[in-house]
Amino acid sequence: MKTNKNTTTLNKEVLMELLADSQPPCLSLYMPTHRSHPENLQNPVRFKNLIKDLEASLLLKYSKDETRDYIQPLLELTGMEDFWNHTSLGLAIFSAADFLRAVDLNEAPEEMAIVADSFHTKPLQQSLQSTGRFHVLALSLNEVKFFEGNRHSLVEMELHAEVEEEAVEALDGEQASTNLNRNSATGSFHFIQGSKKDESLGEVEQYFREVANAVFEGYSKKSGLPLVLAALPEHHHLFHKVSKNSLLLEDGIKINPSSVSNERLAALAWEIMEPEYLRKHEELIGRYQQAKASGLGSDDIKIVAQALVEGRVYTLIIEADRIIASRITNLVTGNVQNKSLDNPKVDDLLDDMSELALRMGGHVTVLSSDQMPSETGVAAIFRY
Repeated sequence: MKTNKNTTTLNKEVLMELLADSQPPCLSLYMPTHRSHPENLQNPVRFKNLIKDLEASLLLKYSKDETRDYIQPLLELTGMEDFWNHTSLGLAIFSAADFLRAVDLNEAPEEMAIVADSFHTKPLQQSLQSTGRFHVLALSLNEVKFFEGNRHSLVEMELHAEVEEEAVEALDGEQASTNLNRNSATGSFHFIQGSKKDESLGEVEQYFREVANAVFEGYSKKSGLPLVLAALPEHHHLFHKVSKNSLLLEDGIKINPSSVSNERLAALAWEIMEPEYLRKHEELIGRYQQAKASGLGSDDIKIVAQALVEGRVYTLIIEADRIIASRITNLVTGNVQNKSLDNPKVDDLLDDMSELALRMGGHVTVLSSDQMPSETGVAAIFRY
């Protein structure tokens, strides 16, 4: 059985794994999670309630014995104390025959429990889209922290081992190990006593270079996300000098990052990122409106569905908060029929559309209702 009872960090590989064909029924469960005691004791209780929703949907088509078999892998998670001791803001769990995947989410999702013939991945697609996502490197002479953020949150990430290793080497090996103190809860680390603040400019430059290279190889190169530097004003020029990271933004947060809360750091980062986010959003809407005016775009669900099955959709824009209980019943004609979401074969039509677009090599953007350029929940730019 392809199963992972530990939580997985969300990335494109996880999404593509979920988009691969799985044997129905496919169970998708989303829930916000509490991070600290005693509130986190509510997490398994909330999880059990969502399992009951899945069970009710399964019983509409499957026998009690079959339903019990489909639910059992999820029930086993309820008693795993270590499983619930994670620090993310949300959790998504996907289960099917011979498959179980739990995914940490850096945002609290809406509670959702769906049984369908494919996994419900629209919330993951929204979290992964590059628009509005960014990294923050909080760097001082005695501490390194790394964050992933968006317009809603900033979450500290566990530093890859190579970041620590490069910093240790820059501090001259054995002495560095003595002066290095890792925070096991967050994965950040800082240097104590006789650390970089006592070093020469050349050694500081080497330290910055090693951290810059490790961050590029461990994060930026793989994610493609913009990088915001948070550091003292006098450190920005030197870090930019030694960094070869094209994703490092020219503008940064010129402050000692250790002197502000994570909430304040998030606000300062979004002040830098918001203009770029709005620019990308306006460009996307402009491209759609131009395409629609020239006959190469549409917000008609039936027209878009037909274009999807023909592989003509280059960019698909879907509404994050809308659920359309329909399905594409014919992958040749793109015929759409209204169904009940309680039906264990039926998922949100917009979710199905987005997955089909991705399989056909298209691009998908998930927007909130107030950002959508249409009233139907969907807008598409066609290749031809």
